[in-house]
Order: sequence, then structure tokens, then C-alpha cells
Amino acid sequence: MSVGLVGEPIKRKEDAALLIGRGRYTDDMPIPAGTLAAHIVRSPHAHARIVGIDISAALALPGIAAVITGEDIKKMSDPFLVAIKEPVPQWSLAVERVRYAGEPVAVIIAANRYIAEDAAPLVDVNYELLAAAITPEAAMAAGAIVLHEGAGSNVIGKREFTYGEPDLAFEQAHRVVELTTEYPRNSFTPLECFVVVAEYRPGDASYDVLSNFQGPFSAHPVMARALRVASNKLRLRTPPDSGGSFGIKLSVFPFIVLMGLAARIVGRPVKWVEDRQEHLIAASSGPNRITHAQAAVAADGKLLALRLDQTEDYGAYLRAPMPGPLYRMHGASTGAYDIRNLAISNRIVLTNKAPASLIRGFGGPQLYLALERLMQRIAIELDLDPLDVIRRNLIRSDAFPYKTAAGALYDSGDYARCVEIATGEDRLADLKRRRDAARAAGRSYGIGFAAIVEPGMSNMGYLSTLLSPAARERAGAKNGAISLATVNVDPLGAVSVTADAPVQGQGHETALSQIVAEQLGLGVADINVNLEIDTAKDQWTIASGTYSCRFSPGTAVAAHMAALRIRDKLARIAAKQLNVLPDDIEFAGGKIRSQRNPDNAISFARAAGTAHWSPTLLPDGMAPGLRETAVWSPPELEPPDDSDRINTSLTYGFVFDICGVEIDPVTCEVRVDRYVSMHDAGRLINPMLADGQIKGAFVQGLAAALYEEFIYSGDGAFLSGTLADYLIPTACEIPQLEILHMESPSPFTPLGAKGLAEGNCMSVPACIANAIADALGVEKVQLPASPRRIHALISTRGRDSAIASAK
Repeated sequence: MSVGLVGEPIKRKEDAALLIGRGRYTDDMPIPAGTLAAHIVRSPHAHARIVGIDISAALALPGIAAVITGEDIKKMSDPFLVAIKEPVPQWSLAVERVRYAGEPVAVIIAANRYIAEDAAPLVDVNYELLAAAITPEAAMAAGAIVLHEGAGSNVIGKREFTYGEPDLAFEQAHRVVELTTEYPRNSFTPLECFVVVAEYRPGDASYDVLSNFQGPFSAHPVMARALRVASNKLRLRTPPDSGGSFGIKLSVFPFIVLMGLAARIVGRPVKWVEDRQEHLIAASSGPNRITHAQAAVAADGKLLALRLDQTEDYGAYLRAPMPGPLYRMHGASTGAYDIRNLAISNRIVLTNKAPASLIRGFGGPQLYLALERLMQRIAIELDLDPLDVIRRNLIRSDAFPYKTAAGALYDSGDYARCVEIATGEDRLADLKRRRDAARAAGRSYGIGFAAIVEPGMSNMGYLSTLLSPAARERAGAKNGAISLATVNVDPLGAVSVTADAPVQGQGHETALSQIVAEQLGLGVADINVNLEIDTAKDQWTIASGTYSCRFSPGTAVAAHMAALRIRDKLARIAAKQLNVLPDDIEFAGGKIRSQRNPDNAISFARAAGTAHWSPTLLPDGMAPGLRETAVWSPPELEPPDDSDRINTSLTYGFVFDICGVEIDPVTCEVRVDRYVSMHDAGRLINPMLADGQIKGAFVQGLAAALYEEFIYSGDGAFLSGTLADYLIPTACEIPQLEILHMESPSPFTPLGAKGLAEGNCMSVPACIANAIADALGVEKVQLPASPRRIHALISTRGRDSAIASAK
């Protein structure tokens, strides 16, 4: 029997090196001799025509190797591929026009970074200013300036979906409750910004790039095509460590192309390190979304139908794999609720803001802010308890596996039980006592709830839902999600693991060590894990990367499968030498032994050595060596059907949050008084890692609710370009989080584990918004709920009360 390591709270193997400053990040890695430094010149304007660029003064500065403009790039590369067949071309430098403040206009290559930055003011760009459309409403208005004239409109994608009979349900409803929510732009800023080291090799016309790219590696063919080379001519390598990502480091890919082209032009390797100001103004952010939600409800609060009218702002360009946030949650649009009639309207809008991208939980925060705020409004308008409305609509435990109206196949769960646990043991009663005491003293205190489904391991075909069934048929079916892991045992019995999930700080090295060590009867310290990816020699697919909670239901499963194959092979080798049947073999304590007679044993290393040193001793038909690569491709991830139903992810966890907030009447600050978060992520591989990821997601959800926001002026100037303006909560602002777990193993994965790490990014903004609405007795809560916005709500509430009293 193997040692039970999966499920144990084993400390992270990664931390020792990181805590003593021995992390190896992209900027720490050796660079080729003669490497030059790059600095990007960016547009100060949101929208302007480039009349001309004079680079002569910059070129005259000693130490300058080249100044490259958009026209140079256009001659050498193609615009990036996009999912929508609309003419919205984007190169790695602006061509003819700039469309957002911070857009790269030129790149300076110099002997060092200091000289490159000194030359930036000498690049003279002549701009002809154009009108800017900053908000989705302005971009869609009649007479609005069109960002990409070839598209003919700033609305570059629109689809309508109907499931069941929503119109009939709305006609027969006791009441129709509606609410409009606006989810803001924000970005979960990592400690480490973008870094790219690019080299062009003229011998075989190939590019070799080291970058802290996180994936998905579906962007690799996009980059190769832009560079006009075959995919095997773009070697992309990732470093051993990365200072966080949270989705943002997908957006490094345009700069990978830019620095590759720069290296080709100057004939030397080029290194670029993004600074914090560049990162804030132009790296990326999650898209802002306006959602008008309507619910057809019965008198008891049961939802009969749901309508979602969603307008998503992707900024000036549609970067691959956009519009991911709008469609990744499509199958799960009804959340944790049993709603059989559904209508969805999706619009993709371009504005003069930086291009949007994937950030942690992408698509979830936007959806659940609308859905969970709507649930609270239903309770208020029907004079019901908000928790009763949630309970009445939750999917029943006996309904799993549950097929949603839009096609998601929820694997397992007991949502009502999760709610019962979270609200039990005096938790909800305590919050109600706190609220009653605060209100009795004249203070504003509210309680909020949020119930959300957390998808894991995206179906790579989800984005094709934006195409009509006829267009999908012409393009060919797209679906699935492939995960890869390799387990290798050397001649001395040392075990190493590689996988398709580049490091972003989640503790994957520890988790993979637990999974493999458990199968081989070894200790976690006996397993060496290397998660650097080199596309020239490592196995990878377009699904590879660290995103969408794909590790637990994907990469971890592949590692488990590879370890089982190694185990089976070693069991046959040991059985022959011990003169027992393979079924009698067990692995424990570094030995392979007979279960019936544990003294009849050989060491793990000796059995492994046989596979390398003594092929004649191997069982008949067995190939020498001990290296197994497993490929995991779950069959549940099918293409969209002809009715636009799609299972957008493999697994679906459940999160239920309760919080109490108090609002300071003087400063108008929102203080989270107590927060409880209940999670069902199936079988937990490592509870300690799980709690660490939950805490991180909670902090980022809190930041989205109360602090972080990208702000643009009316003319498109970026107003939150420093950390004094873009507020990130510190340890002083983070309340205590009470984490609870319930495990309902997934029947769709061998480990039973579901995705985990994004849930609270999705649930916390909605939960806090509901608590604020309860505290102030208001209908609309704009996030982030800054003191300025809270003051406006209090003022409006006071004005409305005065008007009502006068009447």
C-alpha cells in the first residue's frame, strides 16, 4: 500500500529558496553576451493619427543601436490573429494611429537601459489628435468615432442565445425583477512585471525567447504567425520562478514578438524589463462589463427565467484569446441556481482604453456581480429573506451530474449542505447580532451573501460559441483540453517530474511531488519537479499554461497517470525478482515488497536500476528505461452543439460566502467586520496549499470590491498610473478570513479534485456589494466602493428619504 500523501497539508517545497532570496526569475537568468537593452516609447494620447516620427535626434545619442517604429514592424510581421473575423489589426507597435494612452509607438535599443530611457524624449512623434470613445456607451452611441474603420462599428461582435422558453416564463411570472450592474476595470498586479530576452538566429531564421509567459500556449501560434515563421522556429522558454501573474502575464505575448523583431533588426539579443508605471498604464486589465439582468420570479422567490444583456469593453484591440471573459462562463451563466429558461445577449465593444485580457477568475466576477446582486433585489422586492431566496433556487444534491440550461455539466456537489455548514455554529446568528447592535446604535451595518460556481479546466472550444453554428461547422469543431506530465526515474532510482504548468507561485511543485511520491512509496523530498517550459524540447499543447484552475483537474491528473504507469512497470520488474505476482506488490518506505511477506523486498533504486542496467532481466516484452508521459484529455469537454449549448469547463466547485460590513459615517470607509467563505473543490490535494490560494483570491476579491480600479479621464488619459493612485490593499486592510471546506469528489477526474484558486475573486465583490446595499438600503452599488462613492450613496439615500417624507 502506498503512503497516503495526497490530501495531507504538507509544507511547500518551494518556499525555502524564495525566503532566502534564491528565487530564479527572468531578470535573474543569464543572458547572451552582447545583449542590448530596450525601452518602449508610448503614446500620451488615447486616440491620434501618427503624422510622422523623427528619430534622428535619438539615433545621434551615443550608445543607441536602433530606434524602431511601427512602419518597420509592419514590413516584417503580420498583425495578431483574433477570434472574431473583423478587421481590427494590431501589430506590436502602433501603425498609422494610436488608439489608447500607453500604446507602444517606438522601441529604442541601446547599450544599456539608462541610455535607452534617456533617448525616449528625443523621439519626436507628431500626432493629430482624434476624438476618443472611452466608455462602452460612448463607443456605441450614434455618430461615435470608429476605432477601426474597416470594421465599420465599435461593436465588433454580437450574439443572442435562447435556452428553454424564457419569453413565456416572463409572461407568466408573478414579478419581474431587474438590475443593472457595472463591473469596473481592474488588474491583480503581480510583484514581478514583464521581462523578455529575445535572440534571433539567422542561421535557421528562428527566434529564441526567454519570458515569464504564463500561457495559455494557444498564444504561441499567434506569435509565430505574427513573426512569419513556422511554430518550430519560435522557441519559447519560461524561467524557474515567476513573481505572480494572475492572468496578466498572458499579455506579455505582443512584447515577445516586438523584442524578437528588435533582435532581428539589430543583430544582437535584446532584453526588455517593464517598469511598474508601464505595467499599470498598458500591460492589461480585466474588461469592464455592463450587465442588465432580469429575473422572472414566482411569489415565493423561485426563478422561472433569467435574461442577461451583457456589454463587455475590450479596449482598443481584441487580443487573443479575447473575448474569453465573456464566453468562458457561458455554460455556467445560471450560476449555482436551477434555472431552466435563459436568454443571453452578448456585445463586444471597442473603446480607447488599453486592451483587456484574462485576469484571475476571468468572466466570473462580472457574471456573479450581476447574478448575486439580482438575487438580493428579488428578496427585497418580494419582502423575503435573501438567504431563503438563495436556498430556494440552489441546484439540489440529487440532481448531479447536473446539465445547465446553457450546457455546462456540473460534476458534483451539495450546495444546500455547504450553506448549512457556513451559516451554522452561530456564524449567521452572530452576524445578525452584530447588525442589530450596530443599527440600534445608529450605525450602518449590512450582511451580504454570494453563492457561486467555480469552473476548473476550461474547454478549449468555449470561445467558438461566439460563432454561429453554421460558422462553427465551416471552421471545424474545437473542443477539449489536453494536459501533459512526465515522470522519469534514472538508473539510481531518482525521480523527476516535468509538466505543462509553468510556475506562477501556486505550490505546484509540492502538489506534484505528493501525487507522484504517493504512488511510488517515496517521500515528497525524493521527488524533483521542474516546471520550466521549453517549447523546443518539452511536450506542450495549446492548452498548456497556468490559468483557469486547470492544474488540479488537468495537470495533476496527468502526473497521477504517469506515476501509475511507472508504478505498474516497476511492480512487474520487482515481481519477477521477488518471485511473486504483480498484484502482490506494494510500494512503501523506498522499498518494493510483497504484501503477504514484507520481508521479501528490494529497494526502489534496485528495481529502477534493472530497467536501465539489466534489460535481459526485464519481463518479456518490456522496453528498457523508466520514463512515462501521460496525456489527459477528458471526454466531457465536447464542442458546442447546434443549439449553442457547451460544457465550458470540466469541473465545477462551489463557493458560498457570508460577510458583515460596517460603514464609517465620517470617513465613509467600508470595514469588513467578519467574513466566512465555504468551499467545495472536490478532493483537496493539499489543504494548506488550498487555503493559501483561497486567502490570495480573497484579498484580490476584496481589492476589486473596495480599492483597485483603472480610471480614465473623458479624453482617455490614464489617471491611475502609480500605486499612489491605483490602490492595492496592504496587510492593514485585510480582515480575518474564516475558511471552511466540504469535499464532494468529482466523478470526472481520477483524483476527484476540482479547480481551486479563483473562487473568491468571483464571490467577494458580489458578497461585499450585497452587504453594502443591505447596510445603506440602496439598490445600486458601484465598485470599487470607495469612500467617495459611499458618500454619494449616503447623500442620495438622505435626499431620497427627505423627498419621501415631504410627500
